[in-house]
Amino acid sequence: MAKENKSVPDDSPGSSKFPPIRLTDTTLRDAHQSLWATRMKTADMLPVLEHLDKVGYWSLEMWGGATFDVCMRYLNEDPWARLSEIRKRVKKTKLQMLLRGQNVVGYKNYPDDVLEEFVAESAERGLDVYRVFDALNDARNLERAIEYVKKAGKHAQGTLCYAISPVHTIEYYLNRAREQQNMGIDSICIKDMAGIISPTMAYDLVKALKESTGLPVQLHCHASSGMAVASYLKAVEAGVDVIDTAAAPLAFMTSQPAAESMVASFAGTARDPKLDMGEMEVVEGHFEKITAGQCVTLPKVVDSMVIIHQIPGGMASNLLSQLKEQKAEDRLREVLEEVPRVREDLGFPPLVTPTSQIVGVQAVHNVLAGERYKRVTRETKDYVKGLYGRSPAPIREAVALKILGDEKPIKGRPADLLEPAMPRARKELSKELVKEETDYISYAIFPEVALKFFQWRKNPTVSEPEKKPAAAPAQAQAQAKPAAAPEDPQVRRLRGLIEIVATHSVTDFEWEHEDEKVRIRRGSGEPVPASAKHTAPAPQPAAEPVVQVAERPVSQPVPQAAPVPVAQPAYAATPTANTEEVTSPMVGTFYLRSRPESPPFIKKGDAVDPGQTLCIVEAMKLMNEIQAEKKCRIVDILVQDGESVEYGQPLVVVEPL
Repeated sequence: MAKENKSVPDDSPGSSKFPPIRLTDTTLRDAHQSLWATRMKTADMLPVLEHLDKVGYWSLEMWGGATFDVCMRYLNEDPWARLSEIRKRVKKTKLQMLLRGQNVVGYKNYPDDVLEEFVAESAERGLDVYRVFDALNDARNLERAIEYVKKAGKHAQGTLCYAISPVHTIEYYLNRAREQQNMGIDSICIKDMAGIISPTMAYDLVKALKESTGLPVQLHCHASSGMAVASYLKAVEAGVDVIDTAAAPLAFMTSQPAAESMVASFAGTARDPKLDMGEMEVVEGHFEKITAGQCVTLPKVVDSMVIIHQIPGGMASNLLSQLKEQKAEDRLREVLEEVPRVREDLGFPPLVTPTSQIVGVQAVHNVLAGERYKRVTRETKDYVKGLYGRSPAPIREAVALKILGDEKPIKGRPADLLEPAMPRARKELSKELVKEETDYISYAIFPEVALKFFQWRKNPTVSEPEKKPAAAPAQAQAQAKPAAAPEDPQVRRLRGLIEIVATHSVTDFEWEHEDEKVRIRRGSGEPVPASAKHTAPAPQPAAEPVVQVAERPVSQPVPQAAPVPVAQPAYAATPTANTEEVTSPMVGTFYLRSRPESPPFIKKGDAVDPGQTLCIVEAMKLMNEIQAEKKCRIVDILVQDGESVEYGQPLVVVEPL
């Protein structure tokens, strides 16, 4: 095998040993996933697509990752239509997506038929480059995806999910790269999703990959730790072929370095990408105008602790949001300390979707439950069972025993255990809701989310896509712009606890701290009476939040508000001496079924055994199974299927037997 582009230690960005560096623009996917919680709408993209096409980028990353889910769940958009609309306007530049291997664009492994139809349809609609990754770097979860991409005649880019641990050595990454090369990949990407690769490691790893495989190498970094630009410079010295960047208004912090900065860094050198700066300026101006009120409010630009906890930006903001919703934001430090312990227990998985959610949510459960692994998500159990793939290092034996009991982990490729899903999707989904064949693929991957979107699409006045619970003031603060930001660290942290204001139906919220009073209203802008606090809001068109800021002199004492009587929630039930309530351990969405067409887990009058699933509460995109702690009879079910629930809300009334 030819060894191309070998480098020597004294190579520099100006060296003629390597061709001009090429750039991938992530503005339409990872940049807004990192800074806008994936809330960029297709309408935000359309005005600048032709300008992006003229810049001269190697590719535009514009699909996949969380965008598929979010389009339906929160934006009332069909992700397939977005792909088609972008392809119509981008004529020259390659379109790229992030494909989660056997996870497709979801958070678990899907059968091969779902993956095959997904790749075939997206290729037909114009995708060119598929960055295929597996959170565990398990080649068994990549082989079918790479096979289907090559079958479609497209560029299959392999991926190394970068992490730091005793097992993640250069030799480890070279072994994973060779496995993927044997599957036929066209290039390979180092995916540094947390921004933790050092400049020295970037140089050494790129150099080793170039010499060992001869493949084109791409480097994807986030700016979370502040090292990304330096790491890019050293990677370019080592001969990296492509680097990921974003338009300046959506760059840095937890996103990628700015394209403008990197172009300026290499201007006049042999590796000068010679991009069209005039077109880049048009793109920058467009996103500068629409960025206001969109970006996640971060407590600081550089997270120096990311090297220890290795938490990607999106995962960190989700953790903060989760803790705030459960009135436990003061336990953030405990959770951050627990994350590395959980990660070690589970065999050092890289923290990228879906393992970032699995580890993060499990850390939250361990802290809030007061006992490690007393409560585990379905996904944590499936991970330990091997249904996500092979962990980089062995799972701690005591932890596996506590989670699985007598169950044994599986052997072999996890997807081999899955039955085909497309026939079931075509049977379950009502033809009245289907507009295109791609609807069946969307339903097969996200049945509950897709069904709600299709129902809304057919009749927007009747239903709407899934919303998060109304009582989530933390997210609303992301769009609040206080008149004079105090220097108090607590205030700065509270403002940084937010990610997805657009996903919450916050109608009225007031926050006071010393000399500030911030009031946020969404929807109709009218306050909600106390008696209606626990009822689902009627569907209404989205409206810009109204933010009112009132200042008081610091010396003026803050009056204490009189207690406001709260009406008894409609969902509440009064347990008798012989009954008990099963309450929600988190804020989320209640499901009584594993799928929309599946029978319910329980019904009134059922006798259930310890460990039997009563319901599911979906939170942070994971399904948290609520199980019976003792033998009991179901007296009442207090929540409707698909309803948003709050922390501590009664879900089921049971009678011990």
